[in-house]
Amino acid sequence: MDIFFNVLGVVFLWLAVEYCLRRETAQSLEDASMVPFADDPEVARRVELATGKTVKAVAPEIAKPGWINLDM
Repeated sequence: MDIFFNVLGVVFLWLAVEYCLRRETAQSLEDASMVPFADDPEVARRVELATGKTVKAVAPEIAKPGWINLDM
């Protein structure tokens, strides 16, 4: 009986993931995989050189007058 519930759980998980990703294209999934590197231009350049894929990097935020940017 335990094996049946384990298999049922795996099938349910697989169907849930398939349902959530049903509208995603290969390009949108590839773009999503590059998002973690987008906020650091230096790392984005290294990833582009290593993978050959374009990373849409954003410029680091400039300190506004009267505000303090903290490095965390």
